[in-house]
Amino acid sequence: MARTRATDYDDKRRAILDRSAELFAEHGYDRASMSRIAEACGVSKANLYHYYKDKEELLFDVIRFHLEELLEVVEGADKPDLSPGERLRSLVAALLEAYRDADAQHNVQINGLRLLPADRQAEIKAMERDLVRIFSDAVAGVAPQMKGTKLLKPVTMSLFGMINWHYLWFKSTGEVTRTDYAEIVSQLIVDGTRNLYAEPTSAPRRITAAE
Repeated sequence: MARTRATDYDDKRRAILDRSAELFAEHGYDRASMSRIAEACGVSKANLYHYYKDKEELLFDVIRFHLEELLEVVEGADKPDLSPGERLRSLVAALLEAYRDADAQHNVQINGLRLLPADRQAEIKAMERDLVRIFSDAVAGVAPQMKGTKLLKPVTMSLFGMINWHYLWFKSTGEVTRTDYAEIVSQLIVDGTRNLYAEPTSAPRRITAAE
C-alpha cells in the first residue's frame, strides 16, 4: 500500500527548501550535506529522504520553486495596456518586491544552476527565458526602434543585471527603498535607450561628462 502523505507535507517540503537554500548560499552546495540539511531543518535524515532522495533534487527544486514564484508575480504585474514606461516600472517593481527575503534562493539560482545535469538545466533555462521575454517586450515598448534588432537582448540583460545583483548592496534600512530603486532602474532604461539606434556604429560617439 502506498504511503499516505501528511496533510502538512507541502508546508514541510517548503520549509526544507528554504533552509536548504540558506545553507547552499552560506556554505556552498558541496559543503551542505544531507545530514547537515536535516539537522538544520530539525528533522531526521530518514525523514529528509522522505521528501528528497538527494541534494540534486533539493537544488533543482530550490531554483524551480523560486523561478515559478518570480514568474507568477511578474505575469500578474504585466499590464500591456499601461503606457510603455509605466508597464516597465510595474514589472521592475514587482520583481524587486518578489526578491524580498529571497536572497538565498536568488544566490542559489545564480550560482547553482551549472551544478545541475543538462536536462534539468534546460528546464530551468526555459523558465528564465520566459521571464526575460516578458521584460524584453516591455523594453521594446519604451524603445520600439530596438524591436527585432540585435540591441534588444543586451539592453534587456543589462536591465536584469541592475535588478539581479542589487542584493549585494541593497539594505532594507537604507535611504533608497525598493520603490525608489525600481524608479531609478526603469528611468535609466527609458532615458538610456532614447538615443540608441537599431544598428550602432562601429565607432560609437563618446559621451562626455558635460553631456
